[in-house]
Amino acid sequence: MTQYAIVFYDRDVPDIPVEKVREISKHTRALRQEMKDAGVFVFTGGLDIEAPMFSVDASSGEPVFTDGPYAETKELLGGICVIDVPTEADARMWAGRIAAACTWPQHVHPFLDPNWHTPSA
Repeated sequence: MTQYAIVFYDRDVPDIPVEKVREISKHTRALRQEMKDAGVFVFTGGLDIEAPMFSVDASSGEPVFTDGPYAETKELLGGICVIDVPTEADARMWAGRIAAACTWPQHVHPFLDPNWHTPSA
């Protein structure tokens, strides 16, 4: 099985009325339960774009923390769903279902194999 991150960017989420948010939430909750029942669900969560964020860079040898990025950043991640499925076709199917339930674009990224750095014997 391979884990995939299905993500969306805040820039892709349209301004929608509260009634539509409730309808989308109903669909995504049902889909999340379906994913749990199918045994592919790992984790999902939306990010609070109003909360303060910070970055850390340790390329100099010591961690240096800075505020940001800020909300005007075009690539601000809005949320993530992690699934564990046997094939890319399965990942595409679930991502399509998520995109349809949310009504905005999703982007799919496979995680590296956790053993990729292990030297072969």
